[in-house]
Amino acid sequence: MTERTVVILAAGEGKRMRSSRPKVLHELLGRSLIGHVLAAAREGLGQASTLVVVGHGAELVREHLAEVAPQAHPVLQAEQRGTGHAVRLALEAVADVTGTVVVLNGDVPLVRPRTLRELVAAHESAGSTASVLTAEVADPSGLGRIVRAADGGLRSIVEERDASADELAIREINVGMYVFEASALRELLGKLSSTNDQGEEYLTDVVALMVAAGLGVAAHLVGDPTEALGCNDRVELAGLRALLRTRINTGWMRVGVTIHDPATTWIDVTARLERDAVIEPNTQLRGATTVAEAAVVGPDVTLIDTTVGAGAVVLRAHAVSAEIGPGAQVGPYAYLRPGARLARKAKIGTFVEAKNAEIGEGAKVPHLTYVGDATIGEGTNIGAATVFVNYDGIAKHRTVIGRHARTGSDNMFVAPVEVGDGAYTAAGSVITKDVPPGALGVSRSQQRNIDGWVERKRPGTAAAQAAAAARDGDARAAVARDSEAARDTADAGGNNAGEEPASSN
Repeated sequence: MTERTVVILAAGEGKRMRSSRPKVLHELLGRSLIGHVLAAAREGLGQASTLVVVGHGAELVREHLAEVAPQAHPVLQAEQRGTGHAVRLALEAVADVTGTVVVLNGDVPLVRPRTLRELVAAHESAGSTASVLTAEVADPSGLGRIVRAADGGLRSIVEERDASADELAIREINVGMYVFEASALRELLGKLSSTNDQGEEYLTDVVALMVAAGLGVAAHLVGDPTEALGCNDRVELAGLRALLRTRINTGWMRVGVTIHDPATTWIDVTARLERDAVIEPNTQLRGATTVAEAAVVGPDVTLIDTTVGAGAVVLRAHAVSAEIGPGAQVGPYAYLRPGARLARKAKIGTFVEAKNAEIGEGAKVPHLTYVGDATIGEGTNIGAATVFVNYDGIAKHRTVIGRHARTGSDNMFVAPVEVGDGAYTAAGSVITKDVPPGALGVSRSQQRNIDGWVERKRPGTAAAQAAAAARDGDARAAVARDSEAARDTADAGGNNAGEEPASSN
């Protein structure tokens, strides 16, 4: 098999991005711009040696490469002197490059692995010295035109400023991705000149030298022109993001995922879904998120690095590094933080936040609760307005609630503490000591009422007036009841005194 080397050009500053970050590190749907190019090259070309030419923000790009493509070798272009100069530095950095050299731009994220595979295969099978990837676009303004020879090969690449009227009418453009035979490329890179308006060495001049020498140069037309689109500013970045969203969503729908509103559904290229999953509008699936068969996610859901089990339902929720088990329910308005793990058919309800917490099979945390650093056993129900008090200002501590327990509303569990299997806790309790299995934990003072406090302490307020009116009303009602009782007594006495005893005839 022919040896292959990939050179990715990523030294540019990207001034029009108006950013402190190098252009190639800006992200869309799960990867950086250069991350998409690296992934396409890796999938399309296999185990090719990869060289990345870095310049502006070199250290940031190196750090990113160490994370996403540790096998790639960064090559510094300290002074940006053109694409030809960048490729020459890359080949000089690695001794004895032979075989096929593929040159890609680091800001063209929509190129498909299949396109690179077909481009290189066509180049190698034809024995070409160079192959240029081209695209036919509706508006070629500002782009280099491809002028073909009679046999269909490449005759020249003409920059717009140098093009004739007939050449300006050509809609086939140079994408800026190339395949070269290594030895010829190395030789001709040494012949490049920088005597031009920009004072740079252009890789397109290598192509021109090859054509002039009668070497075989092919032009390979890509089927989808969107694969040729690069990114120069944030407007173009947003356009690429929308195109990639459509591509990703279409792919998932083709394999059996229901997406109700593709225009408002954003799925990273790194996410994975199974058939019959249903994605409702306004949903984002980011990072390493997975959604299993027949799960329903959305509307209004963001999942980051989160696992959703088969048949689970996630509604109006936000989750980060969480696990949602089969048949579990989350939301609406729930927040799952890292380490939240729901077992089969568990439930996290409205305005519930969970962090580093294990929610057992069939357990329920229905509403208005914070569960932090806790284990909740199967079948247990947590009452509303409960707080797991896990932090003492220095360290985090854990609360354990057993199986089939019932905790009352407005509880606080001050960790470390344990509530046993089948135990209950009373509403309003602050639980600071372990509750044995089957016991009732109660921790609250006896209620007492201080009569007249509002009228004494808050005179003239609406509350005081209402209290006074209610008290007066109660007094009048009491008087009325006493009067009625007196009349009833009097009436009963009079009737008894005036009656004759009954007699029979």
